[in-house]
Amino acid sequence: MRVNISARRIVGGAVAIAAATAATLGAAGVALADAPAGTLGTLTVSKHTGLDVEAPTFTTSAGCSTNSDGYSLFVYGPGGFANGLVGTPVTDFGFSTSGGFPVVQGQSFKDIALDNSTTIAVGKYTIVVNCVDQFAAETKGTFTRDLWFTSATAWQDTDPNAQAVTSTALSVAPAAPVVQGANVTLTATVTPATAAGTVQFKDGAGNLGNPVAVVNGVATLATTALPTGTRSLTASFSGAGYATSTSPAVSYQVNAPAATPTTTALAVSPSGTASAYSPVTLSATVAPGAAAGSVQFYDGANVLGNPVTVSAGAATLTTSTLAVGQHSFSAKFVPANAAAYVTSTSANVALEVTPFAGVTASENITTTVLAGELLISVANQNVVLPSPVMAADGSLLTTAGSLNPIKVTDTRAGNPGWNVSGQVSDFSNGANTINGGNLGWTPKLVDKSAPQNITVGAAVNPANAIAPGASAPAGLGLASARTLATAAALGGNGTANLSADLALNVPTSTVAGTYSALLTLTAI
Repeated sequence: MRVNISARRIVGGAVAIAAATAATLGAAGVALADAPAGTLGTLTVSKHTGLDVEAPTFTTSAGCSTNSDGYSLFVYGPGGFANGLVGTPVTDFGFSTSGGFPVVQGQSFKDIALDNSTTIAVGKYTIVVNCVDQFAAETKGTFTRDLWFTSATAWQDTDPNAQAVTSTALSVAPAAPVVQGANVTLTATVTPATAAGTVQFKDGAGNLGNPVAVVNGVATLATTALPTGTRSLTASFSGAGYATSTSPAVSYQVNAPAATPTTTALAVSPSGTASAYSPVTLSATVAPGAAAGSVQFYDGANVLGNPVTVSAGAATLTTSTLAVGQHSFSAKFVPANAAAYVTSTSANVALEVTPFAGVTASENITTTVLAGELLISVANQNVVLPSPVMAADGSLLTTAGSLNPIKVTDTRAGNPGWNVSGQVSDFSNGANTINGGNLGWTPKLVDKSAPQNITVGAAVNPANAIAPGASAPAGLGLASARTLATAAALGGNGTANLSADLALNVPTSTVAGTYSALLTLTAI
């Protein structure tokens, strides 16, 4: 008699609890109340699939709490099951507080529905086993398990809408270490091989190229653009109907290319002796002849004149101001790119300058070095990016492209070097805008004059589709001025062509239309 009284009281308590929870939209548009959480653990079910006319057996993951002496089973789901319907009244049959125990659903799903004048709808159902104090008619803890009815008569223990699990592995060839500029192939293997989608290869946080389509479980990317250093390479798979997966990182060492050795030879004319005020010519020959750079001539430890640019493997300096006495000349080759060629110094060549024996005449010769100018120009000022497309996760729209070549010409005296930066306005179609902070770039050097020493600016990632008027996080986007390239002092004279790869993130809320922004390029 005690059991029957407890059953009636616990049923009433369960209904009250369920009625107090917030309703959400379940399958087929039916309101579904939140089932009580599994405060004590979970349930396993005796089979993976079944029919509505069956009453499955569940097993708790642990024993009930010690302050309980029985249990009941409720079924929560769409429609008439929203507030929970009794599947097993309160009982202590097989009850345990020391370990998991079996719980038999007292009625089939169909009978539960018929007894409560409702029907089974397609959707998720939650089985709740309540551990109860029968005398106090109080629930002391719960175990839960979700089942899914895929039709009015059949159920399964897995979510039919869950994405298929994938895994991604990455291999890199050839084996490290390699020299910068080597052709490196990254191969991603996606399991299962039937997974359709793309793989984005990455070096650290940066993307390597564009996403590559997976064919028969494999995606491959070949690149010669890995910088020197220890690279952290990964491959990330994404595809419709499949869960994303990222490979473990592959540590890959890229070494700087070995510089080519050079030799420098020095000839002095006249040889041996020369009279004061007579011209003396120092001729340096640098091998290999393709080595770019300059030669600094020395008289002992003192520099003699300014560095002379090497042309076709030769550099020459003529002077008539040598002091009377013994001289020891040398020539030092300094490469324009220390990573490509090695510095070299000639052997010393001796010359005696004898006193001038006759009278001399002199003339003052002057010349005016023009100030020169720094120019920046763009042949084509119109850059059209493709229409943005939805990202794989649906969080934003993306597009990409490249700037048209930017010509920088420096003829200024003193060769002080220069800096080119860019800053973009917001994109606008007149009535609506896209935040300029959502545009990023990866600067590139297209070509340059041989003596120039130019460094491209760091890549600037776009902001993550921030709203108009919002401030981009530090370091993101071109709404603030960002460096495109710099020329070092004594390395700016000449003509360089610059460019940049562009990347634009667009909020999904952006109204359709053609949006334009002004990128201002400044050379100083």
